Formats: sequence, C-alpha cells, structure tokens
Amino acid sequence: MIAMTLEQLRIFIAVAEREHLTQAALSLHLTPSAVSSAIRTLEERYSVALFHRTGRRIELTETGRAFLTEAKATVARAREAELFLAEVGDLRRGSLTLAASQTIASYWLPPVVMRLHQRYPGVDLRVSAANTELVAAAVIDGAAEIGLVEGAVDSPLLAQRVIARDRLVVVALPEHPLAQRRGVERDDLLAARWVLREAGSGTRSVLTSALDAKPGQLAVELTLPSNEAVRAAVQAGPFLGALSELIVQADIDAGRLVKLDFTLPERQFLMLRHRERHRSKASLAFEDMATAPER
Repeated sequence: MIAMTLEQLRIFIAVAEREHLTQAALSLHLTPSAVSSAIRTLEERYSVALFHRTGRRIELTETGRAFLTEAKATVARAREAELFLAEVGDLRRGSLTLAASQTIASYWLPPVVMRLHQRYPGVDLRVSAANTELVAAAVIDGAAEIGLVEGAVDSPLLAQRVIARDRLVVVALPEHPLAQRRGVERDDLLAARWVLREAGSGTRSVLTSALDAKPGQLAVELTLPSNEAVRAAVQAGPFLGALSELIVQADIDAGRLVKLDFTLPERQFLMLRHRERHRSKASLAFEDMATAPER
C-alpha cells in the first residue's frame, strides 16, 4: 500500500474546513479536479467515506470529522519538523558534543565555547574532559563529534587538524636544586623526582618523547589525574612537574614556581574528527571560530 502524502492531507483539510471543492481548490492554487482526485484516492485506498455528497454540496462524515483532527495534528507536526531542520540549517537550533584533553578543556577551550554560544545561543554545547587516549576513543565511537587533544593520535579513522600551539615547561619550587641552574641538561631531568599526569595523557607523552625516556627511566614519585593536582603537588614538595605554560604562567609570575632552563618542544593542539561521519553545521561553526584569529 502506498502511504498517504502530506499534500493529500493538506487538500483534505482545506476541503473539510470549507466543505466546498472549488473554494478549497482556489485556496490551494489547484484545479477542482485535482482536489477531487486527491480526496477520492484517500477514500478508495482506505475504503472509507470522508464526505457525504448531496447534489453539489459535500459535508464531512463522522469518520471525516474524526480524521480531520488527526490530519491537522500530522500536518502541524510536519511543519514543526520542517521548522526544526530550517533552524538547524541556520544554527538557531542544534547540538554539538566536544571531548577535550584537560589542558585544552580547562584553559584554551572556554573562551572559544563562549564566543560560539554568544553567536549561536540556540546550539546546545556539551563538553567533556579526559586524557588524549580517551578523547580519541570518544570520537571514534561517536560519543563526541569533535575531539581536542595535545598530541598526535595514531588512528587511520581520525582526521587531524592543528588549531593552536602550546609549549610545555618544566617547573619546580624556587628552592629546588635545579631551579636556579643555567643550562639544565637532559641527564639532570632524568635523575630528578617527578610528579606527572597519568600514562595516556598528552602532557606526559610529550615530556617522555622530548627526553627520549625509556619506560621506567623517569623517577615518577606521584602520578596524578589532573593538571591542577600536579601543579599543587609541585608547589608542596621537592618535585619537578611538566605543565602547559597556560597553566603555570601566573605561578611563575608570582614567584611561586620557577621555570627550569630547559626547552621542551612546542606542541600542537589538534582537532580530531571521524573521517567518515557527517560534519554538522554546528561543528563547522565551531571549527571556524576555533581557528579564527582573536580580535
């Protein structure tokens, strides 16, 4: 059976409201024969009588009156669906799920998200924070449309784009033996005691790669789950930490921490997308805002 169409429902409603074929046809910019054919098709397809025909007049049957309520509700719901797609199309409505590694989620992302919200207040933004491995997994699994991480991810399923740059610094208390030394060497750092993020975090990966440290070669006294916890631990004890300049610059300026004289390579903030999934308009708007120069 061929399903009824929205056009047939609109024709039925016009005729039912006027109980007149010609007037309904005029309102719909159709011929009376086209209107009559649409009504007849509905009645014959479902073996029902929607109208009484008495001479040149028509009037609704009881079935027709009951069906009018359903038809109006269906057409109204279709209009709402059309409106939804139109509003999503111009970003008056929509949703976007982001997953970001902790440094990005806590320090880089908030102003970008705020600018996006101010421009498109109808877009529902959802942000979660995790380490780089978990962010990549969220994009691969479809739990997030966009992932934001601090280091390259080895997956053929993910397209990666540089959206910003950052630098890690090694920090310690001012009284740490390496704090005032000029020209700190790699061996000095390999011999030191560290507080670091967990394995799988972009920060730890960049540090171990820069030092070419083999598994277990760094003396990691504490492994902590967040950048803030690492910063607090370094401020409380004789340990080194590696953190983004974004996180510790205020502490360095205030003299609470000292940046060691050792240069770590610049790292990239990367945007991850699944190569095969549709890119929503909300995600494209975020991408434009994230890569546009600040004004």
